[in-house]
Amino acid sequence: LSYLPNAITLARIALVPVLILALKDQRYDLALGLFVLAGLSDALDGFLAKRLNLVTRLGGILDPAADKILLVSAYVMLTVLEQIPFWLMLTVAFRDLLIVGGYLVYVAHSGPVQMRPSTLSKLNTFMQITLVGMILVEKAGYLSYPGWVEAMIYGVFATTTASGLHYLWSWGVMKDIEFAGAAKGQGTARRRGGKRTGRQD
Repeated sequence: LSYLPNAITLARIALVPVLILALKDQRYDLALGLFVLAGLSDALDGFLAKRLNLVTRLGGILDPAADKILLVSAYVMLTVLEQIPFWLMLTVAFRDLLIVGGYLVYVAHSGPVQMRPSTLSKLNTFMQITLVGMILVEKAGYLSYPGWVEAMIYGVFATTTASGLHYLWSWGVMKDIEFAGAAKGQGTARRRGGKRTGRQD
């Protein structure tokens, strides 16, 4: 039972190649079903992990990785199918590379850090998922959104850019402030220690 949430997450990753093939064949109805199934599995493994107290370090890495793999794959394929502009796909992919690169640099300098998505990052993920869902629903012939998909494209670009800059600031500027504060604290401690040593002598 303790492996169930991670097993569901791995199953979600396994859906990605099937989603890619469905989009390649322009089976938008099948792609929509797979995308919805992936979303439900994401909610289910998160619920089980929290409800049954099965949160693990591996799960904390696999879950966001599965989401990124699914979204980036969907954006790349929808770009190939000319449903999403190339510049938006490039922005989404570069933002994720920026986060991964920043995380690796931070870990190399500061040690392990727990990833906590900001409110802006959660909004961006919601916008990205909504855009893919709207396109798949429209192309499958269920609903039509005249003008709304284009508006969402620019909305996703705005939130993706803002979220990427926020992560860059958090891992760049805040890391410098943290290091400067730590160095200052160590200097103060050394001075205090010197004074105490002088009095004791």
